[in-house]
Amino acid sequence: MTMGHGGSLLVVANQVALAQEAAKRVVAIAEEAVARRGRFTVALAGGSTPTRLYSLLAVKPYATSLPWQQTHVFWSDERAVPPEHEESNFGMAWATLLSRVPIPAHQVHRMQAERPDLDAAARDYENEIARSFGAQSSGEPPAFDLILLGLGTDGHTASLFPYTPALREIRRWVAPNYIPALKANRLTLTTPILNRAKTILFLVSGIEKAVALQAVLEGPSDPERLPAQLIRPVAGRLLWLIDQAAASRLGGKAL
Repeated sequence: MTMGHGGSLLVVANQVALAQEAAKRVVAIAEEAVARRGRFTVALAGGSTPTRLYSLLAVKPYATSLPWQQTHVFWSDERAVPPEHEESNFGMAWATLLSRVPIPAHQVHRMQAERPDLDAAARDYENEIARSFGAQSSGEPPAFDLILLGLGTDGHTASLFPYTPALREIRRWVAPNYIPALKANRLTLTTPILNRAKTILFLVSGIEKAVALQAVLEGPSDPERLPAQLIRPVAGRLLWLIDQAAASRLGGKAL
C-alpha cells in the first residue's frame, strides 16, 4: 500500500515472514546496485528484528546470493560500548552475519562509539563514509543503496530519540547524541544522510510497537516527539515492512 507521505507499507504474517521478505529485498537491492555501479552500500540497524534478518542472510540461499566482495557495510547508529559488548550493534551484526560470510574486512565500516571523544568519533566516521563513497565530507551527503531502520516504542529510529539534539542536525552526517531517558550516549546517522538513501527499509515487528507505529504513520506530524517521522527520502524509496502484530492498531485503509 502507498501512503500519503511517499512511503509504502507491506504487512506480513509474523516475524519469520518479515525476516524472509526483508532478506529477499536485501538480495534484490544488492544485485541491482552491483549491476548498476559495481558495488552495494548498506547501513545496518540494531535491535531484535534485524537480528532475525541477519541470521537469515548468513545462510543459503541468501548468503550465496549476496555479492559480498562488492558489499560495503556501515551502521545507522551505535551505542557507546566496545565492539565485543553484548549491547554493541556491530557486535550483534558480526556474530549473526558478518563473521559467517566472505566479506572483505576493509569493507566493514564500524562506528567507534566506545571512544571517549564521541564528537571526534562522529567526524571520523563521516570522513570514512566520504572516503568510501569518493565524496567530500563538507559537501552533499552520498546516497546509500539501502539503509535498514527499526522503530522504538517511543518513536525513535537509529539513535534519533525524542527531544534530543541530533534531531535538529542539518549539516553533519554523523552526530553524537545523549539520550537523557537512557542516561546513555550514542552515535547516529542524521537525517541529511539518512534521507539521501536510495532505499530505506523499516523493519517493525511485535505488538509492543503497535502504538508507536500508529502514531508515526497516522498521527499528526510531531517529529520532536516521534523522530521516525523525520525519515522522508529526498528521491529514494521508503518501505515499512511490518508484521500483523505491529500493524494491529493501524486504520483499515492501511491493511
